[in-house]
Order: sequence, then structure tokens, then C-alpha cells
Amino acid sequence: MKLYQMVVKDVIRRKKRVLYASLGVVIGVTTIVAVLTIALAAEANIYGQIEKYGANLMVMPAISDIDIGLGGLSLGTLAIGENYISEDKLPEIRRITDGKIREALGIEDEGNIATIAPKLYMNTKVNGTSVIVVGVDPQEEHKLKTWWRVSEGRYLEGPDKALVGATAAELLELNVGDTITLNGREITITGILEETGSNEDYQVFVPIETAQKAFNKEGLVSSIDVRALCSACPTADIASSINENIPGVRAVAVKQIAETEMGMMEKISKFLLALAGITLAVGCFGVVNTMMTSVHERIKDIGIMKAVGASRNQIIKIFLYEAIIIGVAGGFFGYVAGTLLAYIVGPLVFKGVAVTYVPQYFLPSLVLATFIAVIATVYPAFRASKIKVADSFRSL
Repeated sequence: MKLYQMVVKDVIRRKKRVLYASLGVVIGVTTIVAVLTIALAAEANIYGQIEKYGANLMVMPAISDIDIGLGGLSLGTLAIGENYISEDKLPEIRRITDGKIREALGIEDEGNIATIAPKLYMNTKVNGTSVIVVGVDPQEEHKLKTWWRVSEGRYLEGPDKALVGATAAELLELNVGDTITLNGREITITGILEETGSNEDYQVFVPIETAQKAFNKEGLVSSIDVRALCSACPTADIASSINENIPGVRAVAVKQIAETEMGMMEKISKFLLALAGITLAVGCFGVVNTMMTSVHERIKDIGIMKAVGASRNQIIKIFLYEAIIIGVAGGFFGYVAGTLLAYIVGPLVFKGVAVTYVPQYFLPSLVLATFIAVIATVYPAFRASKIKVADSFRSL
């Protein structure tokens, strides 16, 4: 009988102890695979949302916090600044944005290049239910939200008209042709959006002039979305230039927001991976303990093998082959369990994240688990190889 066949038979005979030895490895690999799979799905979701958002830049009112206190006693912070941006700043934002794009692309086109989409957000009640009304520039918003599809009616056209998100239309029981009242102003529903899977599903969109008049905010906007239609556009430079040249506003590159979120994700992932590493270390000690117990239980068998001519290397190989079986089994079940755990936990931790299995993690899972099991078996294997024939029979 060949050496590996003997090992396989012995593993089958002692399967409970082998399963116990591989349990720690399984738990460690499960945690690592689950964390990496969820992190990968979350990263794809963040960048997918940014791509779907459409804008490269967000321009918001510049509101700063100053510390206030009495003597040496801090009384907290006070927000200083306006809650709105004057529409008078839109031409300057366009001038800076288009200028930077022309400079980056080396063109001299004098026409409008970027999409500048101002918005006015207001919280009000429609049919007795609180809802966010968003005033938009219909043409610019349509350029920005290329994925918008109207399921009923038509797109937003003309004053005192409204386009309603899919969920808002359902909750408010609104249909095309119905009228709603915004601060005493009658608005006609001209269309209902298809579901987008975002906050837009819960919002009501009206022309920005309509929103400004209805809520007495003429000449004011809440924020401005800017889309520079090129991958080479220097969004960070555009944001810096806007911040330096236009007072009262704060421009942020959407990519920077994504990087901030990814930074938080990386910190969480590193912490969880550290915990997984500790679990693997514990699993490693579990394998050592199981193998040492196996050595003590098999002293007679080892003595007999040595008596019939087995060498030290052959004894070591027996335990290493057993470790490889433990590692492969631990890696396989750890990968499967980790993927299943990611499917369950991922959507609970990160709403809207679509977790999919990552086949690229399968082979590394087997390699890592096998490496841990083999390293944990080296010492017990050498201990077993040093057992003398006389000592093995004396221990009976």
C-alpha cells in the first residue's frame, strides 16, 4: 500500500478528529473570504453609484463651524454661512469649469461644455405626507440623468408641472393628470419615473423656477451638480478653482467622496481581517494540539512502521499528507461558508449591495489553509519521527 493511500484510510478512520482539527482553519478562512467578498461588493457599489449619479462635482453652500465659549468653558460650535447659493454664481461656475476642461483637452470651443444642473430642495407635505420636492432645470437634469425613463406620461416640460418618482407616486396615490398643491400653488403631474433604486424614487421634481416661486426662494438654489463630460477632466482642479474664486460655496469632487468612503471601508476591512488572522492563529494551535494528540495515540503504529523499515522522512510525510488533507478541506469549506456568509451579511451591513461569489478567492483559500495546516504540523511530525522503536513498545 502506498503512503498516501494509508494516510487517506487513516483520515477516514479518524474523521471526527480531523474535522475538529480543520474547524479552526475553516472559521478563519470563512471570515477572510466573507470580509473580502463584502468589501469588493461594497467598493463596486460605491463606484457604481458614483457613475450612476452622473455628476463629477457637487457645489454646496459654504457653511463653517466656529468654536464659541465663555472664558475657558467651551459652549460648542456655531454654524456660520448661508443655506443657499445665489443663482448669480452659476455663470462663474460655468466659466471656471469650461475653462479648465478646454485647458485639459487643448480645445478652443467657445460653447458650453459641462452640464451645470442647479437644484432647490424643499421638504413639504403632499396629500398629508412629507415629501422632498426638488426644483431642477429640466434640460440640464436630463443631460445629467441619462438613465431616467418615464414609465407614464411625459418628461418635465413647462411651469407648474411635476415629474414624480415611482415610489412617491405609489405612496401618494398619484397618477398622470392629477394635481397637487405646493404652498398654495397648484401643480399638474405630467409624468412618473421608472424605479431607479435610489432616493429619486421618493422625490417629486418640478422646474426650479416653480419651486423658487412656490417656496419664496427666488434666485436661490440648494446645490449645483456639475458634470464634466470627459474622463481626463481635472475635477479636483476645477473644485479647487471654484473654492478659491467664488466666495460662499464649497465644491467637492465626487471622486473624493468615494475615496473617503473607500478609506472607511479599508479601515473596517483591516480590522476584520486582523480578527480573522487571530482566528487563523487559534486554528493553527488547534491543528498543533490535534496532531500532538495523534502522535501520542499512534506511538505503537509509528514503532511498528519503524521496525519494518520506515524512515524518518516517511513518518514526517505521513503527518504532512494528513495536514494537506486538513488544509484543503478547511480551505474548501471555508471558501463556501465565507461566500454564503457574505451573501447573508453583505446586504444587511450595506443596503443595496449586490454580493456575488468571487472565484478568484477559491485557490488562495486552499493555499492559505493548506499552508497554515502544514506549518502547524511541522513540529508534531518531527516529534513523531524521533520516536524510537523500543520507546514505542515500552509505552504500551
